[in-house]
Amino acid sequence: MSEWLVLSLAMAAACAVVLTIAFFNHRRIGEDDDPNETPDVIEYMTMMIGVIYAIVLGLAIAGVWEGRGAAQEYVRQESQALHEVSIRSEVYPAAVRTRIRADVDAYVTYVVTQEWKDMADDGDVSDQGTKLLDRIRRDVTDYEPQTDHEGQAYQPLVDQVGIADDARSARLQSAGATMPGVVWFGLVAGALVTVGLIFTLQIRRSFREMLLAGLFSALIAFLLFLIWDFDAPFSRGVSATAEPFFQQFPHLGPDDN
Repeated sequence: MSEWLVLSLAMAAACAVVLTIAFFNHRRIGEDDDPNETPDVIEYMTMMIGVIYAIVLGLAIAGVWEGRGAAQEYVRQESQALHEVSIRSEVYPAAVRTRIRADVDAYVTYVVTQEWKDMADDGDVSDQGTKLLDRIRRDVTDYEPQTDHEGQAYQPLVDQVGIADDARSARLQSAGATMPGVVWFGLVAGALVTVGLIFTLQIRRSFREMLLAGLFSALIAFLLFLIWDFDAPFSRGVSATAEPFFQQFPHLGPDDN
């Protein structure tokens, strides 16, 4: 059963329950009922809907912000692991060390230039970055240690390449939008309902009431925009940056590319 069908059935069932209760409640109301109580009920329901929607908005903002923070952490882990590979290769012979560091620099240069742009524009990347990382892996794993010191450094280097590969995979999985469409439907529908309920409170045309209504609507629009902005960690306003790579490899900074 699709998510949209489940959502439709749940909404229809909720409406049916509420309408059924309201129908039977109306049948037992006596003639001495005071209709002036209705505005108080509407005010209470408006307040409760506003509180519930505020909680939903808060959870959505926290979720996308956590996703953005996780994406930035993946970048940091990847850059740190590659930095460790470059530094720990010092114990290897000059030719092997130079080849490893050159391939690490080539990979980092590709990530911060071409691959970063591809993530921001399309949310997807080519296989070139994977090939460059595989070259680093072969540089490390194909070398046979000649001394005990090199042998002690071999496994940590292999582990760091694995950490970089894992962080890269997590970074690429975070490149696109993560908020499901059904959640966006709920957020937008909730915004329309919450803003629309303002007019059930018999709002007048006084400056104070119109100002508060306008500010409330603007706040809802801003929060929805904030969620949309954080939803794609690498491609919108407040996005994750490649700064960890530049910190670990300052010789490959923006001015040098």
